[in-house]
Amino acid sequence: MAFGIQRAELLEWKAAVRQGKVAFLTHYWLDDRFPSCKTVTKAGCADLEKLAEWGRQYGLKKEWIDLRNDYPHFDLFGETERRILQSEGLLDQLKRFNL
Repeated sequence: MAFGIQRAELLEWKAAVRQGKVAFLTHYWLDDRFPSCKTVTKAGCADLEKLAEWGRQYGLKKEWIDLRNDYPHFDLFGETERRILQSEGLLDQLKRFNL
């Protein structure tokens, strides 16, 4: 279950993903499989090779890309989420979601 974002943020992320940019969307998230994680960041890009190459620099495997919808993405959470957001300079997301 996702919450804590505005519709405009979601639409901007979807547009950037469709344009072949690596785009990030962080939101609050509850999933019983990951009880210690309260947020997730979706790192998406419609260009699968570009997304896979981006992910490799962070130790992410191509087979971890979520292909279930029109917006291919990696789901980042926990320490990996914090590390990547910091490395990508997305400090506002770290602050906004208390990461």
